[in-house]
Amino acid sequence: MLVAAAVCPCPPVLVPELAAGAAPELDAARAACADALGVLAAARPDRLVVVGPAGEEGRDAYPEGARGSFRGFGVDVDVRLGKAAESARELPTSLAVAAWLLERVGWADAPIEGLGVGEPLAAERCIEVGREIAASPDRVAMLVMGDASACRTLKAPGYLDERAEPFDAAVARALGAADLAALKALDTELAYELKASGRAPWQVLAGAAEDAGLSGALLYDSAPYGVGYLVATWS
Repeated sequence: MLVAAAVCPCPPVLVPELAAGAAPELDAARAACADALGVLAAARPDRLVVVGPAGEEGRDAYPEGARGSFRGFGVDVDVRLGKAAESARELPTSLAVAAWLLERVGWADAPIEGLGVGEPLAAERCIEVGREIAASPDRVAMLVMGDASACRTLKAPGYLDERAEPFDAAVARALGAADLAALKALDTELAYELKASGRAPWQVLAGAAEDAGLSGALLYDSAPYGVGYLVATWS
């Protein structure tokens, strides 16, 4: 049973060491993420499932203790998912950012497991994955990682696309209202064209929340660097 969820962006620049002099630009996003994790802790879950975009495959599980690193981005920062003994599995970037966020708040409220979902995964399959997560008799919380469009400005990674801002606004409304129908109906092809890495994880959340009766709150909505970053809570 899903009892709470937090939605956070997953850019590596959330890690201050990587952002260097630009780190203060994302202070508000980091604070919102910390507040969102506080909502998860307050729900007193038995288990935390961290979901994030990961490559082109269907889905891949990562145990507590899986390690991640930002050395590939030029900084000497390593992370581990949860407190369990280190596993040989290496986290994808989105889950490494999640692990960093959890370490930052000192998460010790429930065991953690990670799930990477392929960005092209069909909506129907994402929704089914979410239902499988929520079918557990445990009180489950979810930390859902993913960015909105990367096409908000001329200097954005995907250049300027006039469809990006309305797409992001619709996602922000859906996350803020815990609107499952709107999330399930997100256009997979449009999300891909706009480089919105969060589409699949958001639809996993929509599937998990079908019978949960949760209410949403939007904590952060901005597009630094031309990429849409959203933070929301469902409880």
